[in-house]
Amino acid sequence: MEYKNQNLVKYLNDLSAKLPAPGGGSAAALNAAMGASLISMVVNFTLGKPKYAAFELELKEILAKSEKLRNDFLELVDLDVVAYASKDTRKALDVSFMLSRLCCQAVKLCPSLVKKGNLNLISDVVVAAVFLESAFVAACFNVEINLKSLADAKLTQSVRKEIKQMYKIVQKIRKDTEDRVGKIIRG
Repeated sequence: MEYKNQNLVKYLNDLSAKLPAPGGGSAAALNAAMGASLISMVVNFTLGKPKYAAFELELKEILAKSEKLRNDFLELVDLDVVAYASKDTRKALDVSFMLSRLCCQAVKLCPSLVKKGNLNLISDVVVAAVFLESAFVAACFNVEINLKSLADAKLTQSVRKEIKQMYKIVQKIRKDTEDRVGKIIRG
């Protein structure tokens, strides 16, 4: 089943049904796609505003990255379903690991928007960071379950090392974004 071109109701009905897929990995990818979409929305509401003209070039770069990531996340919504259906643990691991990497890339777009994005949408930057962190954590759990099934000590060590490094980055950016936006909102 290809979900990226289906309506949301169909996806959520299948997600809640007694079906083997979509499941948590696919839902995590959709959550990440929503985070990337929020980043794009903030940029789209910022571009063209005289107050933010000095940041136009950087904002356009952020928009290009967030749109690419949004499309990548949508692909992973379906790739996770395909990987699960194939019963190929390595494919399932690869999809989850890719999701974790892309979430780390995406959340790195948030700090610039706290400073250079439209202040009227500053809370959406936090929502994006939270969505991306939650998708990252979900992907990490799926990575772990697949590593356990593969029972490859060398691969497990390598992947866990990278996940640990990314986790520190993702968590720090989400927390810093939340703290900085909180101070702006509260004055």
